[in-house]
Amino acid sequence: MEKRVKDSYSEQVQVLTQANINGYNRLFGGQLMEWIDVVAAVVARRHSGHNVTTAVVDTLTFQAPAHANNTLIICGYITYVRRTSMEVCVKTYVENLSGSRRLINTAYLVMVALDENEDPTEVPRLLLETDEERAEWEAAEKRAALRKQRRQENF
Repeated sequence: MEKRVKDSYSEQVQVLTQANINGYNRLFGGQLMEWIDVVAAVVARRHSGHNVTTAVVDTLTFQAPAHANNTLIICGYITYVRRTSMEVCVKTYVENLSGSRRLINTAYLVMVALDENEDPTEVPRLLLETDEERAEWEAAEKRAALRKQRRQENF
């Protein structure tokens, strides 16, 4: 069975309140990390049809701040699948009142699908339909090789 990238694409929208802001009047990084993890989990659940767990936060790049009353758009999509794991890219944008968006964060997470016994279970293959999806897959293969290399170096 195969699924398309667009089959599991997910978005979350947040309007930043004082509860999400630190002493420098910026979004707490940890709050954004929580939202990113939720979006990645939704994407992976939609792709796999199973509950999932976060195995790796591979890359999390803060590129610009967000402030109180900003609207955040957090978008996630599958970039790569293996037998039981899925790499999910989550991009976060600040959307201004005119609707234009500015990228403030990019994250890559590896999620593992779990069966009813909470053991890893197989996931559908990914059907790549566009050149952009194929480029994401190739970049994800390189990240997967680097993750494997780091694991071997640490053990």
